[in-house]
Parts: sequence; C-alpha cells; structure tokens
Amino acid sequence: MQRTSFDRWSCPTQKAVELIGDKWTLFLIREFIFGQKIMGFNEMLRALKPISSRTLALKLQKLEGYQILRREVLNKKPLRVQYSLTEKGKSLENCMKDLAQWYKNNNLS
Repeated sequence: MQRTSFDRWSCPTQKAVELIGDKWTLFLIREFIFGQKIMGFNEMLRALKPISSRTLALKLQKLEGYQILRREVLNKKPLRVQYSLTEKGKSLENCMKDLAQWYKNNNLS
C-alpha cells in the first residue's frame, strides 16, 4: 500500500491549513464572507474582539500578501483604509459553507 506524502512542501491540504487555518485568519475571512463585504480596521477589531490590533494587522498583511484581501486607501479626511475580499478570497465561500454544513450534519454541537 502506497502512503500519502504529507511533506509540508507537497501536500496542498497542509499548505491551505497553514495559510488560512489559524483561529484569527479563519475568523477574519468568515467576517467578510458571512458579514460585511467591506470593512475598516476598527470594524474588524470590534467584530473579532478580543483580537489585538497587532495580531489583526499581521493577519491583514498576510492575507493581502497572498491576494486574498484587497486593501484600499480612501482619500477622505481623515484618511481611511478599507478591506474587502479579492476574487481569490471570495472563492473560499463554498469551503466555509461546506465546513459549517459538515459540522451541522454531524450533530457536533
């Protein structure tokens, strides 16, 4: 019987979990998919309370770097930054819904 290689550089499931599977990153994506489609930094802080502003900033940078989130600076006074999902980020919607449905279908609550 051939074993599946779970080498961190070859397993797509492991790569996906490493990218979005931590608590705050998954919750952040959830807020955009099931909540508001466009949010500012402070709105996200309130939605994800008790996340720290430093942790949120790091998660936003990571998701922006992987082109899952889009950061837009508005030329209003005071200067405002808003975030939204890119098409790549929006493509996670079915995964998130399937995960929630799996939980409900298996009576894990």
